[in-house]
Amino acid sequence: MYRQGDVLIVPVAEEAVPPGTDRLPHQPRDARGRLVLALGEVTGHAHAVVGPGTLVREAGSFGASYLRLPDGGRVVHEEHAAISLPKGWYRVVRQREYAPGAVRVVAD
Repeated sequence: MYRQGDVLIVPVAEEAVPPGTDRLPHQPRDARGRLVLALGEVTGHAHAVVGPGTLVREAGSFGASYLRLPDGGRVVHEEHAAISLPKGWYRVVRQREYAPGAVRVVAD
């Protein structure tokens, strides 16, 4: 399990990836060629993967995100140390904050 700021990256065995996940639309890369896992609404900084791979997101603001890295990769962010990930599948989870009557993604 890996954490970078408000993003948790959990390894998932290939057989545990939900059926059809690999057929979901792939998220596009940003202008710098990175897969953006989470974008900071306040700073504009991004938790992003450099290198080959695909990122898919289920529909909805709280839908699950899955990252596939065929050769491994690095998660980078302007304010955090880079994290090296081995090849495989990962579930990407954004930290959420709780306020009575609401649940929302943490603003970075």
